[in-house]
Amino acid sequence: MTYIADINVEYLAVALKLSSFGYFGISIKSLDVGDIKITTEDQPDGTGEVTSPTFMIVGGSFSRQVSDRISVGLSVNYIYEKMARVSASGIAFNLGVQYNGIGGIDGLSVGAVLKNIGSSIKFDGTGLLREASINDVLRSSSTVKIESASSNLPSTIEVGLGYVARISDVNDILFVSTFQNNDYSADEYKFGVEYTYKKSLFVRGGMMISPKASSEYLFGPSIGIGLNYDATFGRIYVDYSYRTVKYFSGNHIFSIILKF
Repeated sequence: MTYIADINVEYLAVALKLSSFGYFGISIKSLDVGDIKITTEDQPDGTGEVTSPTFMIVGGSFSRQVSDRISVGLSVNYIYEKMARVSASGIAFNLGVQYNGIGGIDGLSVGAVLKNIGSSIKFDGTGLLREASINDVLRSSSTVKIESASSNLPSTIEVGLGYVARISDVNDILFVSTFQNNDYSADEYKFGVEYTYKKSLFVRGGMMISPKASSEYLFGPSIGIGLNYDATFGRIYVDYSYRTVKYFSGNHIFSIILKF
């Protein structure tokens, strides 16, 4: 995904079915912000050096359908962040549940997920060392370490509702909506619709709004298209979506799914 300000996001995941026990998956997600000039208090215009920050999440997931209508899932993610000579790491958990066929209505489903529950993150490393002098003692300058503050993970709670309308044997329309409660930002409401033709062609549109956010809320409407077709080894899913962004170029998201 091309994000904003020349920032890119890469994501790779593999999932396997473990007989009737459930599904297990592993994933890697990275944020690429490119090269950043190193500046110091004495050289605010730059030292001539550059650094390439590392933001990465490695996760393992397990999901299981516990009945014909209820599915549950759990993910454990290892978070690693590094910039120049400081780094931080932590563990986060995601928990989710889905229920299909609410009130006996075929195609009506609800889901809820709790994200980023885990340890706080605190940066450490040689980049926090400084040369300092104590004025009221007779001694030379010495190396001291700045103690960084810890930060809690940006936890979220999401509740979603979806309905599939069966227009005919070859035409379906999916309506979805999600409420997302954020710890460190205003709550968000997400709405989407997807038209499906013969389970092979998908056309999508969506909108994300945040009524209590400031006027600087970045994201606008999104559109997308997807193809699903048979291959000699299984099925191939190809998707593209575009989301408008205020002040920056829009987000382009490309995804390929191979099913064996």
